[in-house]
Amino acid sequence: MRFSKRIATGIAGALLSLGMLSQPATAQTSGQPIKVGSTLALTGPLSATALIHKLVGEIYVEHLNKTTGLLGRPVEWIVKDDQSKPDVARTLYEQLLTVEKVDLLLGPYATGNILSAMGVAQRYNKILIHHTFGIPSLAKYDMHFPTWAIGADPGTTYPNTVFDALAASAKPPKTIAIITSKFPSLHFMSLGAREVAKKRGLKEVLFLEWEFGNRDFGPIASRVKDAKPDFLWVGDIGLEGNLFLEAAKKIDYEPPMHFHLYPAPGPLAKAPEGKNALAATIFEEHPPFTNNPAIAQFVKTFNERAAKAGLPDTTVETQAAASYAAWQVLEAAVTANKSLDDKLLGQWLKKNTVDTIQGKLRFNGQNNYGDDLMRVKQVQNGKWLTVWPKEWAAPGAKLITP
Repeated sequence: MRFSKRIATGIAGALLSLGMLSQPATAQTSGQPIKVGSTLALTGPLSATALIHKLVGEIYVEHLNKTTGLLGRPVEWIVKDDQSKPDVARTLYEQLLTVEKVDLLLGPYATGNILSAMGVAQRYNKILIHHTFGIPSLAKYDMHFPTWAIGADPGTTYPNTVFDALAASAKPPKTIAIITSKFPSLHFMSLGAREVAKKRGLKEVLFLEWEFGNRDFGPIASRVKDAKPDFLWVGDIGLEGNLFLEAAKKIDYEPPMHFHLYPAPGPLAKAPEGKNALAATIFEEHPPFTNNPAIAQFVKTFNERAAKAGLPDTTVETQAAASYAAWQVLEAAVTANKSLDDKLLGQWLKKNTVDTIQGKLRFNGQNNYGDDLMRVKQVQNGKWLTVWPKEWAAPGAKLITP
C-alpha cells in the first residue's frame, strides 16, 4: 500500500518541535519526493495493533506535507503488508530498498518483524528507526534507533516499575502468579518479572505458559483460581487478556489485582472484567502528557481519524505514542543535518537527544537504548489513568487496590 502526500508549506527549525501541529503554512516546496519505506502487519494476528501505527503514520505524513516536508521536499510513505510474518517482512524490506528505492526506513510492528528488518538494514547500511522492539539485547545493529522507551534492560527495569507501584499501594501483594504467552517479547518480559518478583520477596504460587495464538483460556483460569495469588502478571498481547478474564468470569473467579503486558487497551478498559486492570504506558490522554497544545491537537486528530476508520479503540496510548515518536526522531535527524545520509544521521542520533511525545529520547546507551520511561496505568471508571510515578499520574488519580 502507498500513502503519498505533497508538501504545500514549510516552517523553520533545526529540530522537530513538539508544537509542530500548530505551525502555520507559509511556503511552497518542490522537488522529487523523499521516500520513506516500511512494512506493517496490516493482516494476520498482529493487524489490530498495526493499524494504529498505520493511522499515526498517515497523520504525520499528511502534516509534514502541509508544513515542512523533509528538506523542503514532498514526503511519500510506502508501507507494505508483512502479514504479521517476519520472513515476509524481510523480503519486503529488500524490495523497498532495491525496487522502490526508498531513501529512509522505518521499522515494522512487533519484535520478530523488526529483527528481520534490522538484518536487511544492516546489509545495506541504512539506519532503522523503529517503535515496538521488546528485547533490546537482540538489537546488535549499530544503526538501529528504538523509540519505545523501555531502556536497555526492560526485563529488570520494567517489572521493577510495576512492583514499585504495588509496593507504594495501600495493600502490597505478597504472592504472585505469572502466566504468559510464548510470543518472544512477552515471554522475555515475563521471565524478567519472575526474577524481579523473587528478588523483591514475592512468593511465586504459579507459573504457566501458552502458545501464541491460543484462544482457550479456561484451563489457565482454573489453575490461577486454585493458586489464589494476591497479584497476577499476565504476559498477554491484544485480546488475550480479555479472553482470559472472560474465562475466569465463567468459573466465578476475579483476580484481586492483575497486570497486562500489551493488552488491547480499548477492549480491556471497556470490559466489565477489566475493572482496576493494570498495564504499562508511555503516554495517556490526560495531563501532564497533554499539557503541550500541539500534542493535545494530535490526540484530537487521532481520535477523529480512528473513529472514522472504525478502530475499536480511538485513544492515543503507548502504541500510537511510540509510532509518533519514531516519525519525530526521523524528522529531527533529517532536519538537523539537512541530509539523508544514513551514516551522518546515525552519528547525530547517538550524540543528541530528541524531544518526543513521551519525553526526551537518547540513543547513547547499551545497544543504542536510552532511558526506561515506562509508567503504570489502571482502568478506573472505564478509562485508563496513569497512577505511577506520582508526577505522571492523572489529576487526582492513585492506584486502587481491592
